[in-house]
Amino acid sequence: MNIFMRRLAPEMGQDQTKQQIEKGLRLYQSNQTDKALHVWTKVLEKTSDPGGKFRVLGCLITAHSEMGKYKDMLKYALDQIDTAREMEDPDYLTEGYLNLARSNEKLCDFQKTVSYCKTCLNMQGTTVSLQLNGQVCLSMGNAFLGLSVFQKALESYEKALRYAHNNDDKMLECRVCCSLGNIYVHLKDYEKALFFPCKAAELVNDYGKGWSLKYRAMSQYHMSVAYRKLERLPDAMECCEESMKIALQHSDRPLQALCLLNFADIHRCRRDVDKAFPRYESALGIMTEIGNRLGQSHVYLGVAKCWLLQKELDKALDSLQRAQELADGMGNKLCALKVHCLSEGIHRTRGQQEELREQVVKFLQCVEELELYCGMCGESIGDRDQKLQALPCSHIFHLKCLQTNGTKGCPKCFKSSMKPGFV
Repeated sequence: MNIFMRRLAPEMGQDQTKQQIEKGLRLYQSNQTDKALHVWTKVLEKTSDPGGKFRVLGCLITAHSEMGKYKDMLKYALDQIDTAREMEDPDYLTEGYLNLARSNEKLCDFQKTVSYCKTCLNMQGTTVSLQLNGQVCLSMGNAFLGLSVFQKALESYEKALRYAHNNDDKMLECRVCCSLGNIYVHLKDYEKALFFPCKAAELVNDYGKGWSLKYRAMSQYHMSVAYRKLERLPDAMECCEESMKIALQHSDRPLQALCLLNFADIHRCRRDVDKAFPRYESALGIMTEIGNRLGQSHVYLGVAKCWLLQKELDKALDSLQRAQELADGMGNKLCALKVHCLSEGIHRTRGQQEELREQVVKFLQCVEELELYCGMCGESIGDRDQKLQALPCSHIFHLKCLQTNGTKGCPKCFKSSMKPGFV
């Protein structure tokens, strides 16, 4: 009987599908997320239009991404790519693979993200899918940053920025500027780390009247991190509060978690561990629930630093061990480097020579793998706040080295192009 009734249930045609998708979008934009999800889920059950099914899956992917429900996001992305394959349309396939890449990026499966992004860039679509290439390059850059492959991350961000400028896509430019701020935080050029999110905030002010408030929240968050690194803690707190306010209004749990982590770090910088610990705990709770392993590793590093302030060395080592496990699982070498650096200090304090030697060897291994050194002076990059300069090939140098020595091209590229026997 039920099967018979289901067969009699009217299917939703193209026009009705479009109307219902639009209805869902209006609800979603007015913060009625549950009602929007209900409308879109009904469309998914009833529509007979493959294009409509693809579009509604896109809406569900975006909504679940912003709610931090990344596993559901991945499930809808897999459904979407199946729909695109049935339609045999390269534009739909490109968008489908981009959503798969983004889902894996959110779940910190960075190798998969890079792989899906490469698939997107190899698709022979029309100008519609070519317009997605900037977003593909951004996602690829974020994945390379997650893997601590800084040159390739920078290269991808530069490409994304070029696509944004060529297509006059201010939203994409804003997102790329935030990611560039993030990479320079890791490389410890804090002036650039502040410059890029400030540029993003300018774009929001100049062009963002009809944009989602998440763009403002995102730029404020990245400014806050840079201010904290520059030890401008009142400014850091003000920007983070602004970002958190918007994240709470929009139930943006991923951003709430990042803000909580940053609040905790600000309190740690003030040596107020009693305020830092509960915020780390809250951030960890959300990040564990949504699957942000990169964020979790940063929480454990912050907690370890708090235990060090309290001279609780065993507890610090326990937190560092947890950060190490997460870093190894994601392939994030920079996080592993920080773990070895802090562990090294603990074992040196305790006079534990064997453990100390082990950590020193691992630390040096990480430094070599990361290639974090200036190609001119040979000194390391990213161990203190210094001005850096990336050349067009995305190799990174100390700005002072380039200014002092001058160069007609990239010394690293020149060395790698010289064949043995001609040296």
